[in-house]
Amino acid sequence: MASTANSKIEEVRNEADRLNSAPGTADQLMKSIALLLHEKMLKYNWVGFYMLEPGAIPPVLVLGHFCGAMTPHTRIPLHQGICGAAASSGKTVVVDDVQSDPRYLACSLETKSEIVVPVFVSGKVVGELDIDSHFPAAFGVQDRELVEYCALLVGRRLEKA
Repeated sequence: MASTANSKIEEVRNEADRLNSAPGTADQLMKSIALLLHEKMLKYNWVGFYMLEPGAIPPVLVLGHFCGAMTPHTRIPLHQGICGAAASSGKTVVVDDVQSDPRYLACSLETKSEIVVPVFVSGKVVGELDIDSHFPAAFGVQDRELVEYCALLVGRRLEKA
C-alpha cells in the first residue's frame, strides 16, 4: 500500500514539473496545480490558493483558483484561521483533526484535516496553498513534501513575473 502511495505522489510531482515547464503565467500554473492535486490525490477534497491582496490594510488573503465545493471564506484576515496562521508565520501548518484546533474556520462539515503551505516570493509570503480532506490525519510527510514542492513552483513562477 505504501509503495502505491509513493508512486502516486511521485507521478503527481512529475506532472507538476511538467506543468511548471510549460509556458504560461503564474495564474495559469496555480489553476493547473489546483486541478492536478484535486483530481489525482483522492484524499485532497478541496484545493485552493489564497493570495495576499496587494496594499490591503489590514492584510487579507483572497481566494484565487480552487477546486472543490464553494467556500464562504473568500477573504481571510491575515491572523485568522489556519490559513491566516500559515501566512502570518511563514510555516506549513498541518492539522490532523480540524475540530480540535480552535483556529479552524469551518467551511464544510465534511472537512476532517487540513494542510496550508505558504507561497514565497523573494523570501516573503505572498499567498498559500490550502488543502482540506474529508479524512482525519490525511496529510503525512510525503503529502507535506508534495504540497510544499507545488507551492515552491508557484513562488518561483511568481518571481519571474
